[in-house]
Amino acid sequence: MTITGKISCLTILSLCTFCSCRKAIVPKPEGYFRIDLPAREYRIYDDHPSQTRMIPFSFEFPVYGHISFDVENNAEPGWFNIEFPRYKATIYLTYKEIRDNLGSLVEEAYQMNVKNHIVKADAINEQIIYNTEHEIYGILYDLKGNTATSVQFYVTDSVRHYLRGSLYFDAAPNADSLAPVIEFFREDILHLIETLRWK
Repeated sequence: MTITGKISCLTILSLCTFCSCRKAIVPKPEGYFRIDLPAREYRIYDDHPSQTRMIPFSFEFPVYGHISFDVENNAEPGWFNIEFPRYKATIYLTYKEIRDNLGSLVEEAYQMNVKNHIVKADAINEQIIYNTEHEIYGILYDLKGNTATSVQFYVTDSVRHYLRGSLYFDAAPNADSLAPVIEFFREDILHLIETLRWK
């Protein structure tokens, strides 16, 4: 074998050795940014200073959120929000006084929670709320999948008071990336319901 032939063989053997030792390139799954969630701490909401926006109940809400009323757009007095700007999250709340219309209010909540989201939701779970001591009855809805809202609820004393709420994010629905934040704010919603006191 000539010198040129030997060099060619050595070159081919060297290339095979280097190629066989390399690890196969495997694409990594898409990741999500880590979200740092705050320590839980609450304060009491009792009354808004504006007499036109009085809400006839008190509750505890997170210190990392703030209450807002849409005063400029002449929103109804019972419409207000708990906003969490850092997380682009808002809990929208609507209070209504019952006037022989509890059935229609409950049906409206059902339509908004179930019928409007059934197409996108993978599942809709219901948690019954039943607190006889403080007269708080209702349902908390967990909407699974890439829905516009993931948690909604309504509570009532079934005589005079009715409160409905829903959690929304100012982001494209992505159940996987939002899951830890949804669960975090779900606990805050449960705390709000547990500390709710009608007046």
